[in-house]
Amino acid sequence: MRNTRAMIMMLVAIVLAFGAVLVAAQWINKQSAANTQKVAVALVDIPLGSRINAEMVRLVDWPANAIPPGSFNDPKALDARVTRSTIQRGEPLMEGKLAPPGTQGGLSAVVSEGKRAITVRVNDVVGVAGFTLPGNYVDILVNTQEEGARNSVRDPSISKIVLEHILVLAIAQEAGRDDTKPKVVNAVTLEVTPEQAEKLDLARSVGTLSLALRNQVDPKPVETTGATKSTLLGRTAPAPETKPAAAAAAPLPRVPAPRRIAAVRPPAGNQVEIIKGLERSTQQF
Repeated sequence: MRNTRAMIMMLVAIVLAFGAVLVAAQWINKQSAANTQKVAVALVDIPLGSRINAEMVRLVDWPANAIPPGSFNDPKALDARVTRSTIQRGEPLMEGKLAPPGTQGGLSAVVSEGKRAITVRVNDVVGVAGFTLPGNYVDILVNTQEEGARNSVRDPSISKIVLEHILVLAIAQEAGRDDTKPKVVNAVTLEVTPEQAEKLDLARSVGTLSLALRNQVDPKPVETTGATKSTLLGRTAPAPETKPAAAAAAPLPRVPAPRRIAAVRPPAGNQVEIIKGLERSTQQF
């Protein structure tokens, strides 16, 4: 009898405990549901410049207090949108990583408003041994000859930084930014302003170009005067030749004025006056 009562109490305790667990689980689920929202994330890796479709997106629960700014909760709002950067699998899709609605796919969707894309020819040296990758920033140098220095004693060759902190959009025909392996290519596409595009086009026509890879978080500009052979070897430029000044005309020597010699009067002596007709003369003795 006592065993039967004990068994009944144990069964009742187990049922009550199981019920408490169910109630607690339901309460927790309700609290979790109240603190989460649906967010659209990438179901697969989406390359830069790709057009999004329904097969690339799924909705997941996301903490309501940590919703990424510009995220989407409706997959239909992402239909036919174009990515401006590579989106990894499981990463939320945000407005800042998408091109404006109506943009066509391709590299043109990546170019920022007011900017232009221009391609320059490079090689394994000019392209920093292939370490110049999409998303990096570079400085552009030109090696040319100074105007007006050909006929002077100065060396006309000069190397000068003409553009700084230029974004690399693509290398060859690849615009992906998720690969860090060096790639030697023969062309690099850069994002520049219209004024910078003009300078770059002129620079590649008057000299040879080189790229200098720079730190992505260092946008500080630098001011340089350029490097010449004289500055490279630590020499000072020779002073321009000047024509010697014409020698001043030497003054003519002063010729002393002739001295007047006083007439020497003969010593006084005997004089005889001679009169011949109408003529008269004096004879000194």
